[in-house]
Amino acid sequence: MKHIVILSALAVSMPALLGPAMAQEKTLTGERTIVVAHRGASGYLPEHTLEAYKLAIEMGADFVEPDLVVTKDGVLIARHEPMLSGTTDVANRPEFASRKTTKKVDGVDTTDWFASDFTLAEIKQLRAKQAMADRDQSKNGQFQVPTLQEVIDLVKTESAARGRTIGIAPETKHPTFHGALGLPIEDRLVGILKEAGWSGKDAPVVIQSFETANLKYLNTRIDVHLAQLVDGADVDKDGNMVMEAPYAQPYDFAVVGDKRTNKDLLTKEGLAEMKTYADIVAPWKPYILASKQVDKNNDGKPDDLNGDGRIDERDRVLVEPSSVVRDAHAAGLQVFTWTFRSEPKRLTSDFKGDPAAEYKAFYALGVDGLFSDFTDHAVKAR
Repeated sequence: MKHIVILSALAVSMPALLGPAMAQEKTLTGERTIVVAHRGASGYLPEHTLEAYKLAIEMGADFVEPDLVVTKDGVLIARHEPMLSGTTDVANRPEFASRKTTKKVDGVDTTDWFASDFTLAEIKQLRAKQAMADRDQSKNGQFQVPTLQEVIDLVKTESAARGRTIGIAPETKHPTFHGALGLPIEDRLVGILKEAGWSGKDAPVVIQSFETANLKYLNTRIDVHLAQLVDGADVDKDGNMVMEAPYAQPYDFAVVGDKRTNKDLLTKEGLAEMKTYADIVAPWKPYILASKQVDKNNDGKPDDLNGDGRIDERDRVLVEPSSVVRDAHAAGLQVFTWTFRSEPKRLTSDFKGDPAAEYKAFYALGVDGLFSDFTDHAVKAR
């Protein structure tokens, strides 16, 4: 089914910005953009829970995203990070107080409770919580941390019940970190996917990573689609990507002394190399469509465009789209991007607080997939 976007709202909010791209750009396959539920319906429920994944599926998600870390006894579980305090109640459980420790994660000393110091049975004693303080906290303490196998079982059950294929987009979190612990993710993931019957190119699976070496390894072990994530530290006042450790380059580059940055991955040469081991490039969305601050008085101070007394995303304006989507498509790579969040404070001024306008801008640029905390908004805008 070809994807056609109605651009009237976009034309109102961004009259000249997209220029030639106002004519709908096609995805690489010509199919409609894939909506991936970012950590489940994480805008509504605690992330990486079966309940959040199920809600996202009910809202129309094509894929759900389980980030993967490893327990002490070698089980893959769905957590955004190996650190547990941000998304569970572990800090409030006195029986686990002694497990708090400091480890290096991507070269940074990090003090927390780590999944790798807990057995699965202990993980199952924890309960999930909403990671963002400005979102609904009423469901905290109600839901368990699921294993990858439980996520697969849920997705298969929901696919059968709904008569449509729902996929998974597992992300291997900090592969170098887990490998150094003697708990590598890759072969565990391959084994589970093969057991599920999901090992071919036609499997509803996309494996993601911010590192490169593990994707190259996975490319020799399984035929599912692979996605190279591309990170950045921040966006400066002029809309340029800031390269600062640990977000300046894939961590496996840092380990071996490779000086290339994430920006280098998105050059034509970088994309050509990426195509040798991956099917998808998945950059942070400012690489595709960035925003900048406004300083009409030339006094070195950003303008408070909405007059609310503080400077945030709402006081930025969009710049011209980059060539990333076009260049990636020319290299034969699909483009997924992330993360779409509907709160007005996370939307640039051009979108006037309307998340649908942001989705439509990216759909118009021909992205092949996107990750959203609010599946229902992404599907409705599509």
